[in-house]
Amino acid sequence: MAELIRQDSSVTIEDATLIEGLPGVGLVGKIAADHIVDKLSLTHYADVESEKIPPVTVYDPDDPSLHTPVRLYADMESENEIIVLQSDVPVTPPASIAIAECIESEFNQSSITSIYLSGIPRDDVTEIPSLYAVGTGQAKQKIDQLDLSPPEERGMISGPTGALLHRSLNQNKSAVGLIVESDPRFPDPEAARVLIKHGIESLLEREVPVSDLIDRAEQIRETKDRLAKRMQDANDESTQARPIGMYQ
Repeated sequence: MAELIRQDSSVTIEDATLIEGLPGVGLVGKIAADHIVDKLSLTHYADVESEKIPPVTVYDPDDPSLHTPVRLYADMESENEIIVLQSDVPVTPPASIAIAECIESEFNQSSITSIYLSGIPRDDVTEIPSLYAVGTGQAKQKIDQLDLSPPEERGMISGPTGALLHRSLNQNKSAVGLIVESDPRFPDPEAARVLIKHGIESLLEREVPVSDLIDRAEQIRETKDRLAKRMQDANDESTQARPIGMYQ
């Protein structure tokens, strides 16, 4: 079970897009989610509590307040409402399902389309990463509008994002899975930039400044490197897409 502990009672959600930013390969989902929260000045809506989430607390250098490692941020200032799921710790697939059930219970009167983010390992990190998309329910129509295709090889999405997409598929919920080529060894701000600029912006119908993602690339790599190393050892906790071959 998971529980949302509200931090801002003034937030009301009626029709929103949920962006999932759980850590995975290249930390692309987390980097993108963190960046959106910062650049759009989203409101800290709720902390997420669960026995399946590591019992740790998070602090920031400019704020003495402590927070849970998994949080929800929201934006109601735009016609296109946004909810961002942010995590500072690896999240297992069972924990991600508990979180999803909790969010749906909180917004059971709302119409929510989910955007799930995943990296697929790339060999040549000097090239601009390619972006792909898959989807469930009515969200497949949005993918056609993006002019994106699925990855060129048959494959699977594992980890918490794979579990969330599996749940959306079984329940015929609207969900878009954005898959970007990512550095499997280190945090990849360039892949996160591609995710935002060529995928998330179009789905939100809203611009998100991304220039400083590249300007601050080295700083981002340094601050996220420890979590990235933990994700390499996390096995099923690490979201990633990967080819499986036609006959595997």
